[in-house]
Amino acid sequence: MKVHTTNYADTFIAIADDCPFGNCQVPPMKGDTKTVANRQFEMLSENPYKYTSDEVLFQVFAARKDLVESEYEEARVQFFSKGQACFRASPLTKRYGWGVHFDKQGKMALYSSESAEYKRFIEDESLKIVKAMKSSR
Repeated sequence: MKVHTTNYADTFIAIADDCPFGNCQVPPMKGDTKTVANRQFEMLSENPYKYTSDEVLFQVFAARKDLVESEYEEARVQFFSKGQACFRASPLTKRYGWGVHFDKQGKMALYSSESAEYKRFIEDESLKIVKAMKSSR
């Protein structure tokens, strides 16, 4: 079975051209329920350069499906047996104004679109720069 990945290395994902916020936002919860954006934001803001994209996407999937750890191995194989949307499609980069940097090992961290670090990454010629996907066509 083919295994697909969403991981990047030495890459920066800039916010989408049609990002609706002029500055970055912490994703709001829906009532008492954490959204995909909330879960991704928590993992990455509390643990910069600890996780790869695959790890974040699978962990959010597992939490939303209420999987227990004993189910992770089989669920992970199934999850990555088909292509998954990468962080270019994340609400963090499309809607909430967060850029994502991937280091040489593919570990990732969030950067506010207003920050000096964000501007430095955008101009870094050693990185591959990609834009988040637009929300509109």
